[in-house]
Amino acid sequence: MVRVRPSLESQFAEELAALAEVDERPCPPQWRLSPWAVRTYILGGTLENGVEITPKYIGCERAVEIAIATLVTDRALLLLGVPGTGKSWLSEHLSIAISGHSHLLVQGTAGTPEEAIRYSWNYAKLLAEGFSAEAIVPSPVLRAMDEGAIVRIEELTRLPTDVQDSLLTILSEKRLPIPELRGDRFANQGFNLIATANQKDRGVNDLSSALQRRFNRVVLPLPATLEMEVEIVRRRVEALGESLALPEETPILEEIRRVVTVFRELRQGFTEDGQVKLKSVQGVLSPADAISVVNQGLALAAHFGDGRLRVGDVVSGMVAVIVGESSQDAIAWEEYLETVVKQRRGWQEFYEECLERSGD
Repeated sequence: MVRVRPSLESQFAEELAALAEVDERPCPPQWRLSPWAVRTYILGGTLENGVEITPKYIGCERAVEIAIATLVTDRALLLLGVPGTGKSWLSEHLSIAISGHSHLLVQGTAGTPEEAIRYSWNYAKLLAEGFSAEAIVPSPVLRAMDEGAIVRIEELTRLPTDVQDSLLTILSEKRLPIPELRGDRFANQGFNLIATANQKDRGVNDLSSALQRRFNRVVLPLPATLEMEVEIVRRRVEALGESLALPEETPILEEIRRVVTVFRELRQGFTEDGQVKLKSVQGVLSPADAISVVNQGLALAAHFGDGRLRVGDVVSGMVAVIVGESSQDAIAWEEYLETVVKQRRGWQEFYEECLERSGD
């Protein structure tokens, strides 16, 4: 059976091996690659042996360098940004480049228990033998401490306050008290933590000042230019199209550029040329939203059309993302259609499709 989403470590195994082969720079303890090689793996480049490393993250290079430098130290890393800026994607690739895998993960929710950070017990062994080290079921965090690896926590601010606080001793003293055994488990060299948090939806609980001090915060901005955002969407659409086995399609760059342009203009409140001021919508309209819209359009074209991505294939998804359930966003969308889209050369078919879908 074919996996829906193969692991990233298997997808990029050849690139990781090529980097390890030429990487002669010093590596921190337990790191598979040097900081230089990790940067090259994330941002892309051409190696001395001619191997091309594809960029995994397109955006602020300095932010990536600060993130890597943070993980070299004993401070944890907190990636901040609005949805769709690639926080989870970057954290996963950082884990792979540093530890060789990304499977040590805690997904933050309002119902995440403290055991997800600390440990639980194998109750069969507990009843038979009592409290012992063998009866402990380690959390991903404890496993990372034992292995000297990177552990990831997604949506940190969604964790309950008491669960967040269980990280304090781990991050400051690199140990985990186990009172049942009257002892501690200490982290091995190489252990560190990458957390992500959403700036748009701050989650259930803000971080305490004590916990904030234990993180180095790196903000991932939305793409600065249209071309950068188009390239991000294009690369992710191609990768997801392969994993979902969608039929190869004729060039779709024009529709990607149109989707990204609309999302950027409605997000920033003015047209790309700066000539027309617009009402901004409440939604983020991030690159992740654009990727979802284009992939949905490709699936529609492949299975219910002639295989060629057309305007109508992307419009319904766009309208659903832009308008949602907000009457204010619906008004902003209608004004945008009349003041911008209707006047834009080559967008007449798009305008008519949008009018038809908006009236559904």
